Amino acid sequence: RITVLTKAAYAPLIEDNPHVDEVIPIRPGQSLPRLAARIRGTGYTHLLDLHGSLRSRTLRALVPGPWHGYPKYRAARALLIHGKRDRYPVRRPVAERYFTAARGLDVHPDGEPPEFFLGEAAIHEAAIWLEAAGLGATRPLIAVAPGAAHATKRWPVDHWRVLVDRMVEAGMDVVVVGGADDVDIAGTVAAGRGGRSRTAAGLFGLQATGAALRQAKALVSGDTGVMHMAAGVGTPVVALFGPTVEAFGFFPYTRRAEVLQLDMACRPCSSQGGPACPLRHHHCMLHLTPDSVYQAVCRSVA
Repeated sequence: RITVLTKAAYAPLIEDNPHVDEVIPIRPGQSLPRLAARIRGTGYTHLLDLHGSLRSRTLRALVPGPWHGYPKYRAARALLIHGKRDRYPVRRPVAERYFTAARGLDVHPDGEPPEFFLGEAAIHEAAIWLEAAGLGATRPLIAVAPGAAHATKRWPVDHWRVLVDRMVEAGMDVVVVGGADDVDIAGTVAAGRGGRSRTAAGLFGLQATGAALRQAKALVSGDTGVMHMAAGVGTPVVALFGPTVEAFGFFPYTRRAEVLQLDMACRPCSSQGGPACPLRHHHCMLHLTPDSVYQAVCRSVA
């Protein structure tokens, strides 16, 4: 029996997973002692901490038992960011590092991408919207995700507009996806082009966004959660990486991905991105050209 404990906002990512028996959503402001009491009362034989954060360590203290975590290589990460020296002991994606927490359970990576299972309601919602928008019926549908939680992970808006222009001119339709925080940038990226590009940012929840991604021939995205969602529904990914690097373990976990990045002495400058380029030039993203991204899209849909 498998139970997953996660923030309520992320519960839709696993609620329809047939391998999960129960999802416990953590709601904003929820009491950790009360949550701990619920976990203690169930009598789990294995407890896996895939965060290693202050919050999860507090929960571990409140729920004594057979907890296991995974190596986060904090010292190696700090040395790579601040000293530009790579001392990572292994180059493994975080998705595979998680299996260290499951030691003793006789489970191993199967070499396949993560699985994002979709509910029928979400599939129907996305299909109806795309049909009403007139996207993807007779032309290849490409999804783009221009938003990111941190500014340094964002590709310039002007580059997105040039890319979308190029794809529409080449006979592709474009759907711009994202959350409520991405509405403005998504609207700017999608504007014009005779209705061949439309924005769904802020309209869909995680499930319907996943369903829209599954309809697309490819996704173009920065280093964001949407990138991993696309991998989970089997959609090829063109990923644009700037301040972060592969050693951190968060490249798209799928063979159907192409990562575009520039070899620069100042990379990486952060583990998660930041509000501004420390050197004030943002060349790692600015110099990723729309033409190079367009060519990668063409390779993905070929």
